[in-house]
Amino acid sequence: MKNILVITDNVYLLQQFRTLIKRLDLNVRFEFKSSPGRVDNSLMAVHELSQIKLKEEWQDVAQNYDLVISIHCKQIFPAEMTRAVKCINVHAGLNPFNRGWFPQVFSIINGLPWGVTIHEIDEDLDHGDIIIQEQMELNAWDTSSSAYKRVLDKEIELIEKVLVKIIDGNYSTIKVPNEGNVNLKKDFKELCEIDLNEKVTMKEAIDRLRALSFSGYKNAFFHDIYGNKVYISVNLNKE
Repeated sequence: MKNILVITDNVYLLQQFRTLIKRLDLNVRFEFKSSPGRVDNSLMAVHELSQIKLKEEWQDVAQNYDLVISIHCKQIFPAEMTRAVKCINVHAGLNPFNRGWFPQVFSIINGLPWGVTIHEIDEDLDHGDIIIQEQMELNAWDTSSSAYKRVLDKEIELIEKVLVKIIDGNYSTIKVPNEGNVNLKKDFKELCEIDLNEKVTMKEAIDRLRALSFSGYKNAFFHDIYGNKVYISVNLNKE
């Protein structure tokens, strides 16, 4: 029986994935882990999760598992591990566009395509050979939050299409057509501070604010004349 490690920092996707594998009735053993500090401690026991630090534990992973699946895992997979055991990533972006952090944020701002990609993991960020992907539309009324909520269900839909093939090793891939572009956490942080003197079009201003609006998070901000930090978020509604 194959041993498969699933690393996820998203509780909703964890629940949906468990529902899927129960329905598929697969003859494999799954174990679920998350990154340190990414899932609230009160939810760890409820969802039968334990933590893993890949930088320190990658050798144990390579020795004990036949396959590793990353579903919104925030950790970088060590190159040594990706060479020692097959690693698959479920990514909320349309590779090679806006690889890295928060693809929907940058796609709203720079207009590059966005969607879901399931791919093999290599030593570069969101870069390996593509197993399946699907482009999704970003509506004029989407915020980062509404786009992200939509992409989660699309990810589960694509996982269902290819999971058995991935487990059996019976799938084909396509090469990433080009290197595309990469956005890191620091790039997102730089977007958050709004310069009130910057000259932009209304479209550029709205796109930036909606890209940084995510329910439950304080992202975009400016400083007033007294030095107060003021957060901004927007709500958009289609007629």
